[in-house]
Amino acid sequence: MLRLRHAAASLPLLPPLRAAAAMSTLLVSQPRYAWLRELGLQEENPGVYNGRWGGSGQVVTTYCPANNEPIASVRQASLEDYEETVKKAKEAWKVWADVPAPKRGEIVRQIGDALRQKIKVLGSLVSLEMGKIYVEGVGEVQEYVDVCDYAVGLSRMIGGPILPSERPGHALIEQWNPVGLVGIITAFNFPVAVYGWNSAIAMICGNACLWKGAPTTSLISVAVTKIIAKVLEDNKIPGAICSLVCGGADIGTAMARDERMDLLSFTGSTKVGKQVALMVQERFGRSLLELGGNNAIIVFEDADLNLVIPSALFAAVGTAGQRCTTARRLFLHESIHDVVVEKLAKAYAQVRIGDPWDSDTLYGPLHTKEAVKMFLDAVEQAKQQGGSVVCGGKVINRPGNYVEPTIVTGLPHNAPIVHTETFAPILYVLKFKEEEEVFAWNNEVKQGLSSSIFTKDLGRIFRWLGPKGSDCGIVNVNIPTSGAEIGGAFGGEKHTGGGRESGSDSWKLYMRRSTCTINYSKDLPLAQGIKFQ
Repeated sequence: MLRLRHAAASLPLLPPLRAAAAMSTLLVSQPRYAWLRELGLQEENPGVYNGRWGGSGQVVTTYCPANNEPIASVRQASLEDYEETVKKAKEAWKVWADVPAPKRGEIVRQIGDALRQKIKVLGSLVSLEMGKIYVEGVGEVQEYVDVCDYAVGLSRMIGGPILPSERPGHALIEQWNPVGLVGIITAFNFPVAVYGWNSAIAMICGNACLWKGAPTTSLISVAVTKIIAKVLEDNKIPGAICSLVCGGADIGTAMARDERMDLLSFTGSTKVGKQVALMVQERFGRSLLELGGNNAIIVFEDADLNLVIPSALFAAVGTAGQRCTTARRLFLHESIHDVVVEKLAKAYAQVRIGDPWDSDTLYGPLHTKEAVKMFLDAVEQAKQQGGSVVCGGKVINRPGNYVEPTIVTGLPHNAPIVHTETFAPILYVLKFKEEEEVFAWNNEVKQGLSSSIFTKDLGRIFRWLGPKGSDCGIVNVNIPTSGAEIGGAFGGEKHTGGGRESGSDSWKLYMRRSTCTINYSKDLPLAQGIKFQ
C-alpha cells in the first residue's frame, strides 16, 4: 500500500492560493485532458456537497506540479455554506443511524465498486493534481477500494462483549453507538486514501462524514465525492451522509471549534495539528490526529543488502519524499556504511525522473513551489551543520517542481536538521556502533510514526519490538518504513498525534461506548456486596 500521509493541511498557516486562472488556459479545456470530463469535472466546479452541489466562496485554481499549469477551478465553501452543510449532515445522520450496520456495509461495498470502475481515470487525476507517479495514484485509489472491502466485513462484526456480572439475575454488556458527525480534514499527499480510511470505517459505524480536503487537491475531493454521491442517491440515501466543504483556514478552524463535530480526524503537519488539538480540546471534543514522521531505517552488519538497497530507495524516494512514512534517517552500522552508501548512490542514479503520468517514471515533482524552497533550505542547513551531499541537492532544470533525490552523510545523529521533518526527498545517512545507542537515536526525535530494522538476529528483532525498542506506532523488520497494510491500525506516538486509522480496532475511535447493566431478576443486589437497608 502507498501510505503515508502527511502534509500540512490547511488551517491558519496555509499560504493563500493563487487567483483563478483564465478559463482558456485550463488543462481541463484541452483535448489531451478530455478524460477529466469522465470524472464530471469542468472549468469551474462547485466545491460544496450536502445532498446538492453548490458553493458561494472564493474561486481557486489548482495547478499541475509537473508543469505548474492550471488544471481547473473550484468554488469553495463560505462559512454560510459550511453552516448549512453541517445542519444537513446532522439531519442525514438521523436516517443513517437507523440503517442496520450490515446494510450500511452494503452501501460502502457499492462505493468501493464505483471506485473500481473509475480507478484508472481517478488515479490519473491524483497523478495530475498531486504529482505522484501514475502507479502510486492508482494504488492510492485501490487502497480506498480495499478499505471499503474491509469495512463491509467489519459491518457484521463490530460490537462489545457480554461480561460476567457479579450480581445474580443481572447482565453486564458493552453497547457501541456511532459518535454522530465525523469531520475529516485530509492533506495533499494522500488526497484519496486518507479520506477512504476514515469515511469507510466511520460510515459502517453509523456516522455521517464531512470532508475538507487540501485546497491544492480540491479537484480530487470533488471527483471522489461525485462518485460517492451517485451511490447514495441511487440508493435513496441522503447525500449529506458524505458531505464535502472545500475551503481553507476559515473552514478548517470552524470544524475544529464546532461542538457539533463529534469527532475531528485531522491529517497534516505536527505544527497545524497542535493548533487543531488545542481547539478541539478546548471544547472537550474528540480528535484523531495523524501528523508528522521523522522515520528511521536501521541496518545492522548482518543485514541482507539485497533487501536494504531497494527498501531504502523506495522509502526515501517514493512519492518524492512526501509521505508521512518516508524514510528520512538511515542508520548504518559503521562496518557497512561505505558499502551501503556506494550502492545506494548508484541506485539513486538509476531512478527514472519524468512526468508522473508516464508509465516509465519512478519519481515525479514536489507538490508546490514552496516545497522546492523548503528542500533547498534544508540542503543548505545540512551543509552548514557539517553534512556532505553524496548525490542530489539541486533543483532539476525542467518545468514543474522537480528536485534531485538527495543523500547527505557526515552529520551527527542529533544535528538540528536531522531532527527536522522536511517534506522532501532528503535522506540523512548516519553511522552507529552499538544496538543500544541506535535504538535510542531512533527514539530521540519528537515524532513516533514508523521505523524499521534490517537484521537476521532473532534476539535483536524481539528487543526491537519490545518495551526498550522502537517507540513508534509502526515497527517493521526487514521491510521499509512505508508500505503499511490496511488490516493493521495506522498511526504513531508522541508528536505524530497518537491517532489510529484503518484496520485492527481503529473502528472504536468512531464510536462511543456504554457499559450497560440489565437487571432481569426481582431483587436489587448492589455491587461490591454493599447492603443499603
